[in-house]
Amino acid sequence: MEKVFNYLGLARRSGKLVIGTDSVIKGMQKNQMVLIFIGSDASSQTLDKIEKKAFFYKVPLINKYHSNDLSHAVGKKGIMVFGLTDKGFKKAIMEELERGDHNEG
Repeated sequence: MEKVFNYLGLARRSGKLVIGTDSVIKGMQKNQMVLIFIGSDASSQTLDKIEKKAFFYKVPLINKYHSNDLSHAVGKKGIMVFGLTDKGFKKAIMEELERGDHNEG
């Protein structure tokens, strides 16, 4: 899964990553989000809020990584929610996740 974190870091450096709950929600409302990451250790309130918005706006949500790992990948501490705005990064990450799932099972 290290490649997923590398893609997140690249997305941040290229300006294709939105960081923070409120910013991600605003991005969903503007139809800019293509994929959302939320830390597996996020509060139930934050998770519920993001899950409902992601479902409503039909944005895939991934919450299998701890926030420390996600934060480290993008070089920001203590952030629970990240949103991708680029379809190319989304495609690469989804392919990597599918590849990783096959290797684990």
